Amino acid sequence: MSKPRCPQCGRPALGRDDGNPAFPFCSARCRTIDLGAWLDESYRVSAVESEPMSEGESEPPAQA
Repeated sequence: MSKPRCPQCGRPALGRDDGNPAFPFCSARCRTIDLGAWLDESYRVSAVESEPMSEGESEPPAQA
């Protein structure tokens, strides 16, 4: 079985059971770089824009 790869640099990353507190990253450095990218808004989570709710409507209609 192959070891998981660090999502930041691609090197093999030890699991948490193997004593790696930075898992899924290979090191604290890669974990910090990734956190910095989120804080700088380099990563974005796409969202579907919904229509604005009209007055008196508390929740959007359920989709089937």
